[in-house]
Amino acid sequence: MRRLRLLTFNIAHARGLGFHQSMRTAGRLRTQLLKIAHLVDRLDADIVALQEIDENSRWAGSFDHLAYLRDHTGLPHAVHGVNNRMGGRYQLNYGNAVLSRFPIVHHENVPFGKNLLGEKGVLFAEVKTPKGVLPIVNIHMHHNSRVSRLRQATKLMAFLDTQRAERAKRWVTGPILCGDLNNPSHTPDATATLLGYLEQHDNYLLVPKGVAGKSVSTFPSVWPQRALDYVYLPSECTKVEVTVVRSYLSDHRPVLVEFHV
Repeated sequence: MRRLRLLTFNIAHARGLGFHQSMRTAGRLRTQLLKIAHLVDRLDADIVALQEIDENSRWAGSFDHLAYLRDHTGLPHAVHGVNNRMGGRYQLNYGNAVLSRFPIVHHENVPFGKNLLGEKGVLFAEVKTPKGVLPIVNIHMHHNSRVSRLRQATKLMAFLDTQRAERAKRWVTGPILCGDLNNPSHTPDATATLLGYLEQHDNYLLVPKGVAGKSVSTFPSVWPQRALDYVYLPSECTKVEVTVVRSYLSDHRPVLVEFHV
């Protein structure tokens, strides 16, 4: 089997570099999603972890963005973890998602809180590849509160403990974590806390990394100044290659990892 290719990408509600998705027509949002689909196709990704993707939101064209990407990437399997639901005249429904070339045999969504708007969360998916079942954990954390991120990390670690106890015998690797963690890896924040937790179980690799162990910046995409987007890979993932993709389809840059199992 060829190497597996995992892409994590905060697509910012398909607004691109625009100020807000509500200022884009549904046609322009579809055009933007089509460009994202072409990027996924060009990168030949097998599994795509998406953050800030809308299920059916009035501010984002009132259509299912994940279904549109599934239809235009040729990746037939998809699950949506909606962390925000606001009905009535607002109709805001969005969160994280996973697209996959391979069947998704199980998934669970865990919102970090109960806010109707602005809530973050984690989407857990078991992907049945030809090498076995990969546990994928797609994360989006709070953007401006370290206290909230550490609280979210605690909830995520408790969730992973439960999944390990109940489901680890099915897995060919340890959990692969990825997403928009909204904090750099070299500060005492949620990214470092999660790495410390994972290394209690295995020798994990946190990517992307640059000089002196500091992460390569992924935000903002036009002139990256901060490292926010990461992938945690367990030791079963070998011969790892990492690319921070130069792209202006969102305010974040995608991160692509390629590896053997």
